[in-house]
Amino acid sequence: MYLCAIIDWYSRKVVAWSLSTTLDAEFCVSCLERAIARYGAPEIFNSDQGSQITSEGFLKILEKNKIRISIDGRGRFLDNIFIKRLWRSLKYELIYIQEFASVPELRKGFMTWFESYKERFHQAIGYQPPDGIYELDKAA
Repeated sequence: MYLCAIIDWYSRKVVAWSLSTTLDAEFCVSCLERAIARYGAPEIFNSDQGSQITSEGFLKILEKNKIRISIDGRGRFLDNIFIKRLWRSLKYELIYIQEFASVPELRKGFMTWFESYKERFHQAIGYQPPDGIYELDKAA
């Protein structure tokens, strides 16, 4: 299984995520489209150099929405630190301790985990939950 997640850097809010059985770019493109439809277009989209994120379809969505593209350098360990931390938490809190027998079961587990994540208090953002910080930032 492959997971794509789009996270707001400031608040650590996961604005969209998508799960796929194939490593094609389409599930990442649809994840990006959902994020933009629900929360609007950000000024900058930062990612690694993955083929799904640098695909023609993905880049067209960014360009169409006038979103500047920031692609991290190869081998820089601190690039994408927030999403890497999200992956680590997801693995240690769900994947490694729970056995999933099917794709629907895994998807349901992810849904539950992501729901709890948005209410979790984060030390780096003043012990506030991502949803609260995100909403405060949008109101400002």
